[in-house]
This record gives sequence, C-alpha cells and structure tokens, in this order.
Amino acid sequence: MLPADDRLIVALDVPNAIAGLELAQKLGAAVSFYKIGLGMLTGGGLALANELKQEHGKRVFLDMKFFDIGATVEAAVRGIAQYDLDFLTVHGDPHVVAAAKEGAAGKDLKILAVTVLTSLDRTDLDASMIRPGDLSEIVAERAARALDAGADGVISSAQEAAAIRALPEAKGKLIVTPGIRPAGSAADDQKRIVTPAQAIADGADHVVVGRPIWMAPDPAAAAAAVLSELRSPQALRPNR
Repeated sequence: MLPADDRLIVALDVPNAIAGLELAQKLGAAVSFYKIGLGMLTGGGLALANELKQEHGKRVFLDMKFFDIGATVEAAVRGIAQYDLDFLTVHGDPHVVAAAKEGAAGKDLKILAVTVLTSLDRTDLDASMIRPGDLSEIVAERAARALDAGADGVISSAQEAAAIRALPEAKGKLIVTPGIRPAGSAADDQKRIVTPAQAIADGADHVVVGRPIWMAPDPAAAAAAVLSELRSPQALRPNR
C-alpha cells in the first residue's frame, strides 16, 4: 500500500455521514485528507468532519461555498472555525473573502476562494449574464482579486492552474483543483477536467477526486492508482 499523500483530497460526496465514514474506513491509512460538501450537510456532515479530524487524525476540507452579505459570512465562518478544520470554501467575491478571513481570525482554517465552478463553461456564464470574454481569463482575474482580498488559496479547474500559479498574487498561496479525472474515467457533470498528474504539473497543490474513487468497485485500489499517478514523472514540476 502506498503511504498517504495529502495532495490527494477524496470527496465524500455520499448521502450521509454513515456512508462517508464507511468509505473512509475502506480507504484506511492511504488517504489522509477528505472533502465534505454541501450535499452532506443535512446528513451529518459537520459531525463527520469533526470525527474524522479529532478521532481519526485526518485533514478535512469543508466545501460550503459560502456567499452572502459580509456580516453573515463572517458569522458563519466564525462558527465553522471552532471545529479546527483545515480548508473552507467561499465564493471568490472580494467582500465575501474579506469577511471570511475576519471570521477565521486567530484560527488555522484556510479560506479558499471559488473562481468559476468546474461544471460551468462559457455557455453557462452567458446564461448567467457573466461578462463576455475567455473563461480562463475570467478565472485568473477572479483568482487575483480573491487573493488580493486575503484568500489563502483558490479553487479552480486544473485547466487554469498554470495561469493562476503565474499570478504575482499567487505566490505562496494554495491552488486546489476539483474536476479531476484519472485517465479513462467518465467526465460525469464536469466540463473542464484534467488528470491528477497534469494538475500537479500545472501548479496545483491538491487535487480533489470523488466519483472515480467512491463509485469504483474497489475504492482503495482506485485511490492507490491516483496516488501512484501523483508520484509519477508526469507530475513533476519545479518548486515555486
């Protein structure tokens, strides 16, 4: 079995905390970092996050994508910060990021800003009346503004990771990339996908993998394949 590598974050996009804990137990020591999203919030997601962190020594990424007025975001983040988790997502609008950082003040919780969801493409942005322009340029601009507002890192498609890593504002910041699909995996509802090795090579610090692991007949073997790819020559890149 390959040792744990926290560059891999496994998304526990399963119905409830019981199923999430069962999956974590199947993956065992090979996986050290988990993402719990909004879909599990009413299924015991916060309780599972706390159990994984406090009882099993795992790192936990809470993917809530908060978006609201500043005072509400600040209060929500302050409440989350008491759980001593590792990452929390908010939308990348500067006022949201600034409020989230206030709420996390004094804690080790990293605030990650969402740029453009990996399930969206230019057609979706048009439908939402987002300004015209190349999607990758919009992602890079949103990332720069969020980082300038104090975000500890950003969430983006790995297709934009290299452009974000090149930003002056990204020096020393985290890039976390969902929409990761190992070679041969189905795209599902993701539209901007990249392999794990390519994401790391392009500047990502962490890759988030969900369905290709938890829907696999052998989730532990699927996780091991991703870990092996993360350690392959194709994932090498110069230290920043």
